[in-house]
Amino acid sequence: MKIYLKITFVGLIMAGVATFYSCNDNDDNPPVVTPPTLYQKLGGTTMVSDPNNPSQMIEKGRLGLRSVVDSTIFVIAADPDLQPYFSTLLTEVGSGNTTNLAILSKNLTDFFCVGTGAKNFTYSGLNMMDAHNPATNPRMAMKANNAAMDKFITDVVIGAQKNNVPNDLIGEVGVILESLRPQVVQQ
Repeated sequence: MKIYLKITFVGLIMAGVATFYSCNDNDDNPPVVTPPTLYQKLGGTTMVSDPNNPSQMIEKGRLGLRSVVDSTIFVIAADPDLQPYFSTLLTEVGSGNTTNLAILSKNLTDFFCVGTGAKNFTYSGLNMMDAHNPATNPRMAMKANNAAMDKFITDVVIGAQKNNVPNDLIGEVGVILESLRPQVVQQ
């Protein structure tokens, strides 16, 4: 009988200790769930084959952003309202020189990757104020105004739609672009 009481007593103590430790202060603070970044929503770090170089892998989020950037560049190139801003680039491409087009695509893709929450990339281009000022960036033909910024945002939406980006995600990209208006619009 004494053994039974000892076992019961030890069992009760162990149950009490287990209950004490399971009822700590952390129960009052549920874990914080971080919402996914826009980059994660666009595919994030999942690796996929790069259609431009099938022997290479690329993050799905970056591929999606690069596809939107490249489509947008072509939409802008066909947009008579924005062509004057990119006259140097369009002249180069027209003569067969696509070097700076590739640089623009990479820089914009890096910029959007970082701006949407990617952790594996950095943007090393000019800040938005300098990038859109002909005095600091001779590749920019003239300063942008609000109408040009509106057209640019419209062209990005068209580029995103060409890549089947869902409207709610396009809206999130629009918020990012709109936040840049004070730096981009300089007249």
